[in-house]
Amino acid sequence: MNYSGKIFTAAAALVLCCSNIFAQEQNPQDTTAAPKPAISENAPMFRSEGEPRLYYIRDVNVHGVQYLNPEILKSSAGLIAGDSVYLPSNFISNAISRLWSQRFFSDVKIGAEIEGDSLDLEVFLKERPRVYNWEFEGISKGKKKDLLEKLKLKRGSELSDYVIDKNKKLIHNYWAEKGFRNTEVDVRIDNDTLRPGQAVTVTFLIDRKEKVKIGKINFVGNEQFNDKRLRRTFKKTHQKSINFFKGTKLNENDYEADKELLIDFYNSRGYRNATIIRDSIYPINEKRLGIDLEVSEGNKYYIRNVSWVGNSVYETEGLQQMFGVKKGDIYDKKTMHKQLGIGKETDPEATSVSSLYQNEGYLMSQIEPAETIIAPDSIDIEVKVFEGKQFTINEVGITGNQRVDDEVIRRELDTRPGELYNRALLMRTIRLLGSMGHFNPEAIMPDIKPVSNELVNINWPLEEQASDQFNIAGGWGSGTFVGSVGITLNNLSIKNTFKKGAWRPYPMGQNQRLSLSAQTNGTYYKAFAFSFTDPWMGGKKPNSFTLSAHFSEQNNAYYVWQTSTQYFRTYGVAAGLGKRLNWPDPYFTFYAEASYERYALKNWSSFVMTNGAANLASIKLVFGRNSVDQPIYPRRGSEFSASVQATLPYSLWDGKDYKKLEQIANSSNSTSAEADRANQERYRWVEFHKWQFKAQWFQSFLKNSNLVLMLKAEMGYLGSYNKYKVSPFERYEVGGDGMSGYNIYGIDIIAMRGYEDGALDPGSNYSRGYNKYTAELRYPIILKPSSQIYVLGFLEGGNAFDSWKKFSPFKIKRSAGFGVRLYLPVVGMLGIDWGYGFDAPANSSTKSGSQFHFVLGQQF
Repeated sequence: MNYSGKIFTAAAALVLCCSNIFAQEQNPQDTTAAPKPAISENAPMFRSEGEPRLYYIRDVNVHGVQYLNPEILKSSAGLIAGDSVYLPSNFISNAISRLWSQRFFSDVKIGAEIEGDSLDLEVFLKERPRVYNWEFEGISKGKKKDLLEKLKLKRGSELSDYVIDKNKKLIHNYWAEKGFRNTEVDVRIDNDTLRPGQAVTVTFLIDRKEKVKIGKINFVGNEQFNDKRLRRTFKKTHQKSINFFKGTKLNENDYEADKELLIDFYNSRGYRNATIIRDSIYPINEKRLGIDLEVSEGNKYYIRNVSWVGNSVYETEGLQQMFGVKKGDIYDKKTMHKQLGIGKETDPEATSVSSLYQNEGYLMSQIEPAETIIAPDSIDIEVKVFEGKQFTINEVGITGNQRVDDEVIRRELDTRPGELYNRALLMRTIRLLGSMGHFNPEAIMPDIKPVSNELVNINWPLEEQASDQFNIAGGWGSGTFVGSVGITLNNLSIKNTFKKGAWRPYPMGQNQRLSLSAQTNGTYYKAFAFSFTDPWMGGKKPNSFTLSAHFSEQNNAYYVWQTSTQYFRTYGVAAGLGKRLNWPDPYFTFYAEASYERYALKNWSSFVMTNGAANLASIKLVFGRNSVDQPIYPRRGSEFSASVQATLPYSLWDGKDYKKLEQIANSSNSTSAEADRANQERYRWVEFHKWQFKAQWFQSFLKNSNLVLMLKAEMGYLGSYNKYKVSPFERYEVGGDGMSGYNIYGIDIIAMRGYEDGALDPGSNYSRGYNKYTAELRYPIILKPSSQIYVLGFLEGGNAFDSWKKFSPFKIKRSAGFGVRLYLPVVGMLGIDWGYGFDAPANSSTKSGSQFHFVLGQQF
């Protein structure tokens, strides 16, 4: 090409680019961008109003990029080799704008070199510096970690004003939610010494200032209710008062929710048209905020008429009875919606008009109350019912299970293909799956998808969690330290024992339970226990089978080199059958157990017998009901059990004079050998009847259902057929935490916080009866499959008695305190409580006072 041709080509390129060979733009709001690079003085600058011509992009070359993919940049900018483009046009400027919008660059230039009808584009980019590290100053290490996770700050990301401003706002909001509403956030940017200009360290300088609390909440326009009553409708937004349990920081989301509660309160009192006209938040001083709300209450309304439209499946009379709203009632929107089962008042487990339809397959049924104002104080309610068609379950799927067999899960499902959709059974299935212990109960939620006008698929996505447990524990009992170790396999599969590849690390999948435990302090005390439970014996029906055995021994060989000359040994074996009942409802169960125990003694001077053996053969029957929604942190439901354990009344036919035997055993004129022989005769076959009742109830509060109240009551009594043959075994030890791990007489340990172990027993031979009442308020800290932690406060009362005549449900020892529980799937439930006993223990005149207690295992 000659010299004149080169000049022409250069001029054409300048004309086609509209302004210059290198078109460039700067983001006017980006202060971190570098100044616009100067164009070479040797580059001629021409402008032209020439007609656009069509060119083909032959090649696109990207320069100056180190961290980004050039091909992706070309595509995002719309610069694609092979495309055709008219120049001059806004094509180049649009490509530059798209590159700027990605916020990756501090400088963008695009040049064009034209040869004939072909066009080569040269893209010159200057990447922003990369953030080598994010730092915080002015806050603790724990809060730094929390902010890093919340802000999702990553090393290697680009530096821009947008990123800086966004995170400054997030940091400010983070501290504002914690009550530091005047927090100031500044930024310091330091170049990395090893890569100046390419990497920087960004430090957020945080000054939280003083915590700001709500000083006053004022209401204007309220005539029917005073300010104090309206403030009580707020659940989380409170002004400063002497009640330090109420939080006084302002959280914007909680405040908005509380304003809805205020309107709900008015609506529930008949003020249908109540509204918040305006509200304002203003500073009183550096530490206090004020909140003003102006309300318009409107008129109070009453129900004039209630009518139903669209219902054909159920009679109007039955629906109206369930609705419960009648002529003359005060208008109460919350109660109406609750009874209908609609809106935010919907409770999936409560009985309502909506649940009535849902439980009969009407999945798409809708209930809509229409309100018509008739007079300044009267409303007509017309409940419109869209019933739709009954839905049948088409397919039931299970996902997420790796360790539990499908068949084991399916037998727990009450949602089966071919049956009508039933929401009540759906909720019961959620409880059954949660009670298995293999799945995260917080994540059990069915996926319901209609596949036609009459068919619905239900899928159960499950999140498995560890359920096997390995326990190591220790306790102090009878003047000695007792250590224990145990392992519980909750997903055993006996049938896969000899199956190749089934040991992972043991044959699993059938939800069978095997427990092995051992306790010892060396040679002085040792105990071993074994139990096995199959919840579906035979795999066809939910009939459980349990087999257990145990052995314990206490002797006088305190050191390993000694040989014992005294011992107390216990041998026991038991077998039980359980059954789920369908009446009175599917939550009821029945369990029967036959057991045999033998107590062998040799020179054992600290018991009613010194030598010989006592035999105990009994039958135990348990009738119970359990509707608790989940085992670890239940929020709703109840659980109760009534049990009786009894032996045969041998004294009615064995012909022995037990009155005379008792006199010999307790007479001061009898020798020790004579007394011992008399007791051996009395207790050769132990007889008793033992009654026990337990009940607990859970109720959640707050919108998220996390604050839970637990109420519990229990009592037990050990009776006898013959007053001269009262069993020294199977009694109760009341008081403490029951963590000694030391038990050789077959006693039941009843924990009673605020008192030492056994402190409430009136005599040295334990107790024949007890009662206990508990109220706990629980709140969770963490609810995850890997760990669950909650705190609690409690009030407790109970007592122990040595005879039925002295037994009273009202004579109780009182205590109160607080504690924490930690559930780890591998080790089970752990906890610690502090309790204060307000009354004196048995045989003492000094109140129990402060006590610490340790908890191992779930109790009922």
